[in-house]
Amino acid sequence: MIRKIIKIDTDKCNGCGACAAACHEGAIEMMDGKARLTREDYCDGLGDCLPACPVDAISFEEREAPAYDEQAVLANKKKQAAAPLPCGCPGTAAKAIRRETIPQPMARQVASRLTQWPCQIKLVPVNAPYFDEANLLVAADCTAFAYGNFHQDFIRNHITLIGCPKLDEGDYAEKLTQIIATNNIKSVKVVRMEVPCCGGIENAVKRALQASGKFIPWQVITLSTDGKILE
Repeated sequence: MIRKIIKIDTDKCNGCGACAAACHEGAIEMMDGKARLTREDYCDGLGDCLPACPVDAISFEEREAPAYDEQAVLANKKKQAAAPLPCGCPGTAAKAIRRETIPQPMARQVASRLTQWPCQIKLVPVNAPYFDEANLLVAADCTAFAYGNFHQDFIRNHITLIGCPKLDEGDYAEKLTQIIATNNIKSVKVVRMEVPCCGGIENAVKRALQASGKFIPWQVITLSTDGKILE
């Protein structure tokens, strides 16, 4: 049948996962860091996901699609209720991580590599002197807990800014733009988790670099929830 249904522009999608959380029918899933309409029969065509998207990657279209199956949606909701995800975010799924036993005793203390304070994006002064000639590390705050050698491999020789795009209010892009535009930043490294909501911190850095008008080398490193480097 020809009916109204959503369309997701994967080129625009930043992988934040907000649309998947807003879709009460479960028609949208996050796959390979992008939102996908995986169940057309779950999409009611009302577009609750549209205002949730921060980059306008979702629109309506009229095309051939299966009819909306309310009974299938209700059955799926009942199934999902057995193991709900708090806040609707796929990244909040409970998961135990098994690790090899660490020999005892653990008497040696590893030295911190953090060279400045504060390190929270919301709190750091824009014109702090340590930004001059800095290699900037912008990291989701969960990354340091997931990756055991975070100080040595990432914080060392960097000025570190951390944040959580899921829990912090507002957007980091404006603050990061000010930091990059008004200081001599040499490079930017983003470390994020694989969960969709971490796409917000990567997108904020990208927009800040564009808005600053500067050409600065940057890279993104993604960690799995069990602490492996994915890319």
